[in-house]
Amino acid sequence: MQALTLIPGVKDSLALRKIPEPGPDQGSVLVEALAVGLCGTDAEITAGNYGQPPPGHKQLVLGHENLGRVLEAPPGSGVAPGDLVVGIVRRPDPHPCPACAAGEWDMCLNGKYTEHGIKQLDGFARGRWRGEPKDMVKLGPGLAVVGVLLELTTIVAKAWEQIMRIGARAFFDPHVAVVTGAGPVGLLAALLGVRRGLEVHVFDIVSDGPKPGLVRGLGATYHSGTLPESGISAEILVECTGITDVVLDVLGRRAPDAITCLTGVSGTGKETEVEVGALNRQAVLGNGVTFGSVNANRRHLDAAACALAAADPAWRGRLFSRRVQLENFADAFKRHPDDVKVVLEIGSGRAAGKDRAAGRQDR
Repeated sequence: MQALTLIPGVKDSLALRKIPEPGPDQGSVLVEALAVGLCGTDAEITAGNYGQPPPGHKQLVLGHENLGRVLEAPPGSGVAPGDLVVGIVRRPDPHPCPACAAGEWDMCLNGKYTEHGIKQLDGFARGRWRGEPKDMVKLGPGLAVVGVLLELTTIVAKAWEQIMRIGARAFFDPHVAVVTGAGPVGLLAALLGVRRGLEVHVFDIVSDGPKPGLVRGLGATYHSGTLPESGISAEILVECTGITDVVLDVLGRRAPDAITCLTGVSGTGKETEVEVGALNRQAVLGNGVTFGSVNANRRHLDAAACALAAADPAWRGRLFSRRVQLENFADAFKRHPDDVKVVLEIGSGRAAGKDRAAGRQDR
């Protein structure tokens, strides 16, 4: 079967290659891959900046955001042929550490976790893959088109869960939330903020294209300027860009008792002047909390599925800029000005056709 593979650490090594069919030793459930979403992590891996192949292998199959359809499953396993599933990206370390043993593999303590399409496990950009029922999440047919967003949505589902847990440390009655970045993660973060009844402000650099309309479609407010220029002071801030200057803006513009969640991964090697004393003074005198959040566990997967199911179908559909066939993968990695979310379609014409038909009904 065909798979989208690369050699980690080697720039521009991305190519379609034939790989063996997955054997029963890889899991009791056989899944036909339907789609994978592309994100900044994939771009970093293809640029040679990140990624690790499975032990004993030179190549890595790309793709962690995924959607598939079950082809074979043992009776009583909880999934059956025809079911839509999403493979869980991060797997606990084999020892395991106390966090992984408790099912909190997103909080792994020793870094020996593995991740499909990223770290030591092949990804989902291949014709078929295998796993155990515990390694996947079953979706209802109403998420046939947008199920590929599930893994992405877990990021902000976890972020909001942690924000509210931290807020419970003391009196916490937030009214205003700020999200920086109107990419897929930022838009989904705004979605969850609006669902909580908050006044949500989203900041991005573009003034046209689909992003402003997507933000307004949620009932949130879009800003093409900077957070300091806006004068807005928020109790909750979710940073989704990883851009150093934007991170500093977020850290420097907060209401008293504010909680700031950082979800964007910043590049390194660039020196930036920071007045640490001023940031420290504000955090201490304002009881501020700043924390980072990455990946998610099954609890967040379930929360993400509920959030996607409750979202307006028409709005969900507008998140997808392009759906590109696997054989045209090179075009999928070329950034278009109006791109929000680009998806590679992998499944057979029969399976993909079912998804597109479901999408027309979904809208």
